[in-house]
Amino acid sequence: MSRPLPTDVPRPEYPRPQFARAAWLNLNGRWQFEVDRADSGLERGLRDRDLTGEITVPFCPESELSGIGDTDFMEAVWYRRTVTVPAEWAGSDVLLHFGAVDQDATVWVNGTEVARHRGGFTPFTAELRGVAAPGEDAVIVVRARDSRHGPQARGKQATWYANTHCHYTRTTGIWQTVWLEPVPARTRFKRPRIIPDLGSGSFHLELPVTANLPGHRVRAVLSDERGEVVRAEARADLDLCPRLVLTVPQDRVRTWSPADPHLYDLRLQLLDTGGSVVDEATSYAGLRSVALHGKRVLLNGEPVFQRLVLDQGYYPDGLMTAPSDADLVRDIELGRRAGFNGARLHQKVFEERYLFHADRLGYLVWGEFGDWGCETGVRDDNQRPDASYVTQWLEALERDHSHPSIIGWCPLNETYQHLHDRITGLDDVTRAMFVATKQADPSRPVIDASGYAHRVPETDVYDSHCYEQNIEAFAKTMSGLAEDRPYINTGPGGRTWSVPYRGQPYFCSEFGGIWWDPATADTAAGDETGTSWGYGERPRSAEEVIARFTGLVDVLLEDPDMFGYCYTQLTDVFQERNGVYGFDRSEKFDTAALRRVQQRAAACETTG
Repeated sequence: MSRPLPTDVPRPEYPRPQFARAAWLNLNGRWQFEVDRADSGLERGLRDRDLTGEITVPFCPESELSGIGDTDFMEAVWYRRTVTVPAEWAGSDVLLHFGAVDQDATVWVNGTEVARHRGGFTPFTAELRGVAAPGEDAVIVVRARDSRHGPQARGKQATWYANTHCHYTRTTGIWQTVWLEPVPARTRFKRPRIIPDLGSGSFHLELPVTANLPGHRVRAVLSDERGEVVRAEARADLDLCPRLVLTVPQDRVRTWSPADPHLYDLRLQLLDTGGSVVDEATSYAGLRSVALHGKRVLLNGEPVFQRLVLDQGYYPDGLMTAPSDADLVRDIELGRRAGFNGARLHQKVFEERYLFHADRLGYLVWGEFGDWGCETGVRDDNQRPDASYVTQWLEALERDHSHPSIIGWCPLNETYQHLHDRITGLDDVTRAMFVATKQADPSRPVIDASGYAHRVPETDVYDSHCYEQNIEAFAKTMSGLAEDRPYINTGPGGRTWSVPYRGQPYFCSEFGGIWWDPATADTAAGDETGTSWGYGERPRSAEEVIARFTGLVDVLLEDPDMFGYCYTQLTDVFQERNGVYGFDRSEKFDTAALRRVQQRAAACETTG
């Protein structure tokens, strides 16, 4: 049984809703904390003593909600907490989970190192067998290193002291939920993979287990609002990853879509030789398909124009961490209220609770990675992502593979670099991330790099970013798609950044970004170095913003070869004042008007 959670635990909700076990213990709340400015803490004994301050986990020390609000650079930070592992978990192994720790984390429990992990966006787990058993105390110590020097995947986190341009306050250390989980000691489920197959009306399940014991079996039961739909079993003593197929009877088939985001319940069981349940988890699944046909991206065999909004997932008081689960829901609802049917989750791997809400609300999303941070300043070889990019991206794919709301993957964004006759590190990593994505998930389209630089000729989708504000000029820029001459981003002086377009589905994946800051509209000009900026000539009124928005959107809706767009952006973020809503999620415009603009049928949805 689960322990009742204290009412003062921040972010108390279950962090992994698509692979849920009944028993768990949330470790959010007050932890000892100490900043280690020069990363000398190990030598100074911080691992073995009480720390001098306190912090509220899972909020980073730069955020107000952490209780600290220190926005200066921190080469390293330390956390410490003593937890009693629940005695009722006797006979189980215990896992210590971290949703995300930025950037390089080392974890000790009772003086023993139990985990090392690189990457600020993806989860990792430490097994406590032989270190802390049920009924015993676990002294958990975490050191997180997060240098501003050298290339690493940072997303939009600034390497200057202050927020500048489109870079924002940093996140250091723990920024997602920390939790304990009891699991069977001998064999148990690892993260399952759920693959919808609409063509056959079925779900394909991959159910990896930690060990194969004689006579063990796996069972899956699919249910809907009318009760059990179908079940299947298979031996679990032969294959390290048993597989099942759940074929849905025709009269119980109900597809997942933005119009009807239907989810089936799924119960997974690992059974021993006598039929007793060894391990059990609950999940859910959406039956939908994504396909490519000419220049169209089809959902369930039909063109659904993707009216996406760029969502960066920042909050004034929590930074990259949503203050509450309700804030995640609100951001999706705000997008829908303004007429968007989905989002690009930009320069960040969003916490899994967001995807859970997108699944149940029918919100289309592109899963992305926070790849910014590998700029070196070396001419023509200026982008140098390393092997850790591929590792972190594969971890994100493993976590998020089964979410039906994700309709495409985009591992890189705006990796500007001249395309010449020498293969660079960027070429290697771009191809590695593309190939790794296709191997991990052949069921979804992949953009090799959003906007630029497209380095993979066979990329499933091609796109561009265009912040032209003049409607006639924007229409002219976007006019060549029918002749296979779409707009392609180029470098200074027209230098080539990307391989040629080859007729793939195409969309303008960043446009708009119209600057509007009512507080400074009469005094400030758009300026990327100032306290308020956006793209293009400063509008004179909110009505002018809506008129410009209408004109730009109409250009893309009226192009029968355009399968979607992504408008920049959902909310203002610090000095970047080009959101549909304010940074505090307040309304800036008549959102009903924005919704009306987007709700008319797109040409790709009405032409044959």
